[in-house]
Formats: sequence, structure tokens, C-alpha cells
Amino acid sequence: MSKWLVRGLVLAALMVIVRLLQGAMINAWETKAGLISAVLVAAYAVVALIWGYADGRSDARRNPDPDRRDDLAMSWLLAGLFAGVVSGAVAWFIGLFYKNLYVEGLINELTTFAAFTALLVFISAIIGVALGHWLVDRKAPAQERRREDDDRADTDVFAAVRDTGSSEGNSEDYDRYADGTESQQQSSSVAVADDETRPVDKRDN
Repeated sequence: MSKWLVRGLVLAALMVIVRLLQGAMINAWETKAGLISAVLVAAYAVVALIWGYADGRSDARRNPDPDRRDDLAMSWLLAGLFAGVVSGAVAWFIGLFYKNLYVEGLINELTTFAAFTALLVFISAIIGVALGHWLVDRKAPAQERRREDDDRADTDVFAAVRDTGSSEGNSEDYDRYADGTESQQQSSSVAVADDETRPVDKRDN
């Protein structure tokens, strides 16, 4: 089962429990409805934050290189959306039989309340993930990032340009060397021909 699905199911069930507690507590203490709602939402956010912290800490220990770590942001975003939609639908269904549960229409539960739950889960969990990464990276020694030269050979534009420039330079040097050698050979041939065609001075005999 996917990570986001497990987290989404647990957080959806937890949100349903929170709303049931909210309805029961507000009916018992109507004058403290705002405080009760704030405390329950804060407790729910703390659970997501702690779970995100555990994910970030284990991910940082498993992958010291930040470039090789899992995409926890996407996992927690999907988990939050799933938790919001499922908890809203379940709460609406329970509200058909349990009148003390404070629910709205099905459309509002699947849109407004689901968006609120998804945002709450995502922000809290991402803060926890960042905190877990930071605490592990602060104590860990500096790690050299490993580079896959074979994988990057085809995509490294500057390396390709350098290789092309060096090959062109070598070919130009070879051409100049070849031209110089050929010109020396031509001048030597001309000098030999001049010596052979020069008339012999009889006075030397």
C-alpha cells in the first residue's frame, strides 16, 4: 500500500473522531465552542506534524544526499486531499443519523471542508518533514554528492562543447604540423634541384 494512502486513511479516521468529539463537547459546553474547536484542530495538526517529522527524520538518515531523498511533499499532499474528501463524506453520512454532529451539505463537505483538511495536513506535515531533515543534517558530517558521470554524459552541454573544442584544436594543430612538414619537404626538393642544375666552374679544375 502506498505511503500517502496509509496516511490518508489514518488521518481521515482521526478527523472523523475529532468531529465526533467536537459535536459531543460543544453540546456539553456550548459557551466554549470556539475554544473546543481550536484545541481539537491544533491537536489534529500536531499529529500530522509529528508524523511528518518522523518521515523527514527517517528519510534524511536513509538518504544523506538531499538530491536523492523521497518526494514527501507530494505524498503528504495526496494524503491530505484523501483525508479531507473521505472524512467529509463519512462525517456527512454519520450526520444523517447522529444529529449532534455538526456537518454541512455533501457538496460543502467534499469541497470546503476537504480543502481545509488537506491544507491543514499538508502544512503541518511539511513543517515536520523540514524539521526532521534539518535536525539530522545538522548533526551529520558533510557528504560529497555522488555524480553519475555515465548518466550525465549525454546531458552535459558544457562537456560536449569542451570535447568538440579540444578535438577541433587537435585537428588544427595536426593540419599546421602537416603543412609545415610538407613545406619543408618542398623547400628541400627545390634546393637539391638547384644544386643539380647549377653549372660546374671549370676554373676549379
